[in-house]
Amino acid sequence: MDIRPILSTLRRHKITALLLVLEIALTCAIVCNAVFLISQRLQRTEMVSGVVEHELVQLQVANIGKPADAKARAQEDLALLRRIPGVTAAALVNQVPFTNSSSNTSIKLDPTQKLPTLNATMYMGEGLIKTYGVQLVAGRDFNADEYMDYDDMRADPNLQSKVGSVVITQAMAERLWPGGSALGKSIYLGDTSVRVIGVMQALIRPSLFMGDDTAQWTMVFPLRLSAASASRYVLRTAPGQRESVLEGAANVLRKADPHRIILGKKTLDDIRSDFFQNDRAMAGILVGVIIALLVVTALGIVGLASFWVAQRRRQIGVRRALGATRRNILNYFQTENFLLATIGIALGMVLAYGVNLFLMLHYELPRLPAVYFPVGAIVLWLIGQLAVLGPALRAAAVPPVVATRSV
Repeated sequence: MDIRPILSTLRRHKITALLLVLEIALTCAIVCNAVFLISQRLQRTEMVSGVVEHELVQLQVANIGKPADAKARAQEDLALLRRIPGVTAAALVNQVPFTNSSSNTSIKLDPTQKLPTLNATMYMGEGLIKTYGVQLVAGRDFNADEYMDYDDMRADPNLQSKVGSVVITQAMAERLWPGGSALGKSIYLGDTSVRVIGVMQALIRPSLFMGDDTAQWTMVFPLRLSAASASRYVLRTAPGQRESVLEGAANVLRKADPHRIILGKKTLDDIRSDFFQNDRAMAGILVGVIIALLVVTALGIVGLASFWVAQRRRQIGVRRALGATRRNILNYFQTENFLLATIGIALGMVLAYGVNLFLMLHYELPRLPAVYFPVGAIVLWLIGQLAVLGPALRAAAVPPVVATRSV
């Protein structure tokens, strides 16, 4: 189709055409970035934890007063919990993934460093690696004689130097020694050195406030906790028995010591769901914004096309009288809308890139992948063509007799 008559018509309606182009451009810019943000949020909710999530439950307790013998109380609790039908492992731990509570420390490769190499999370608890179901890709787990009592170490800082081993994640090992083996290497916590005896495939931080890119910088220490230094019991269960184990474990703990409160009992799946609730809510809000923008844009195209059809009925009738077919009229309006949409999309891509640069600068978002531009363009082209179809069909139905009517 010769587009010169279309361009000539658009030049006579500059303001109207410009407003439609700007509407499409703004929609394109916002939709491209909103879809990217949605993908980022949903991708974040799929973070690998490194633990057997579908087998784990947590009970958090609070003591009323100080336990008479905190060490013995913890060991008795664990012995009782392990005897519950369906429990395959149990541990008293300082941290649980996806709980927004994190114990961290700075790591150095040399004690003389002025600045730390990285900041990592410290997991503690006898039998934690087995209970969490963490996979080791190199080295080994702690032996029974390597565990120390955390309470003793906290009371006597000189004992810190006797914590001689640590298990770290693969991501942390790669950050510390890129391309090399971590086994046998030493890291420093202040002036205290510990030797890496094992490397875990993954174990996520309980809190991600330091950024998603550091989520796997974690390590496990051979420290035995007591009822005074920790409040989280984690149980690994047989498939399909989490709910019964949770109820049974709560009853066991209450019976063993009536002078404490069960603050919470949850499966790790529920803990994870609560942790990422805001991310899912944000994705839902952005989906609503996208739908609203696309609907408004489509209605704008429909309204403008209907207005132009009403204004050009005599012109359409003349064209029909001169031999133009209905298909010619339909193609005319669709081509006109396609040209406006293309100009708007091209401008929108520039705006989308600019918005992404702003988000990168102020909110540390990654660069918008180029694939979102053609996808956004195709979506807007399709919506534009579908929106203009109704008015275009009405225009094509204008009979030639309109041209013979007096104005």
